[in-house]
Amino acid sequence: MSLRILMTLDAVGGVWRYAVDLAAALAEEGCEIVFAGFGPEPDTTQRDEARGIGPLEWGAAPLDWLASGPGDLDGAPGWLMQVAERHGVDVLHLNQPTLAAGLRGRTPCVAVTHSCLATWFGTMEGGAVPGPLRWQVEMTRAGLANAHHAIAPSAAHAALVRRVYGLADVATVRNASRSPLLSPGDGDGHVTAAGRWWDRAKNGFVLDRAAALTDAPFVLIGSADGPDGQRFAPAHLPPPRALPHGETTERIGAASLFVSPSLYEPFGLAALEAARAGRPLLLADIPVYRELWEGAARFFDPQNPADLAQTVDALLDAPDDRLALGAAAQRRALRYGLAEQAGAMLEIYKEATARAPLDMVP
Repeated sequence: MSLRILMTLDAVGGVWRYAVDLAAALAEEGCEIVFAGFGPEPDTTQRDEARGIGPLEWGAAPLDWLASGPGDLDGAPGWLMQVAERHGVDVLHLNQPTLAAGLRGRTPCVAVTHSCLATWFGTMEGGAVPGPLRWQVEMTRAGLANAHHAIAPSAAHAALVRRVYGLADVATVRNASRSPLLSPGDGDGHVTAAGRWWDRAKNGFVLDRAAALTDAPFVLIGSADGPDGQRFAPAHLPPPRALPHGETTERIGAASLFVSPSLYEPFGLAALEAARAGRPLLLADIPVYRELWEGAARFFDPQNPADLAQTVDALLDAPDDRLALGAAAQRRALRYGLAEQAGAMLEIYKEATARAPLDMVP
């Protein structure tokens, strides 16, 4: 069954990589992909990458997490339906669930929640989202409920989403990657970490504290500056550098150890890319990493800089252990393949299109 799929994406975060990698795998299965983007526009390299898979159109609305209020998104559903009708798509794959809240039409809709304010605040603050931002929570709730299928990239994140939004059914389809598979090896002696460091959930503070307790050389990849003036300014780590995706995977693949201190991760794509490169994983002991990497990574207390520093030193002093750990991580990474991800999504698309189409209302 060949499907024409409209897939939304943005150019500023991990959703771009998720979307284009999944779309490439779906295209190999005979699907046609139409991309519809929002937010800051992609650069030339990104545009060329997307257009190598299918048409790319870009809307005027901001991303929901960059919007000042729900009114900023009023035009997005209508524009999406115009794109869908113009290209004759069979199903909508929305990587921003708020888009489904105001969607009207008879085209089946699948919404994937990659992260959200409600689960972020629940994890990081232990409480509700502040009043001025509640509209995002309610719009996300409405979008997930309005979609024919709601999907999360891990069982841990699906459980959070079900709890905070009161949803009965959130399916799990794990992310995948087409980053290079490399032979496990000793590496160049560096400890590499990647993320949006301005986000407190990435826990750069504890990584910086740990760096003061070890002589290990670190490389930080990613942005230090956030869209609302957030800034990560480490005292002991080298400043983070944002790199193109190809250079990021090369840098990760050269490291002796990959570390992720995150407190909140719906999946953790960088860890998967490191594992595919045969790098040993040193991960924060949080539910999603236990779900995905138990038995194939070393874990540490993400609130304890000394625990992190001691584990870094122990692994750098044990090349045989690192080699074994990198090989174990790579074996585990092969479970999270694009063929498996695309196959699972195709089954969901087919189920959605086979159901009697229902008008979706805000």
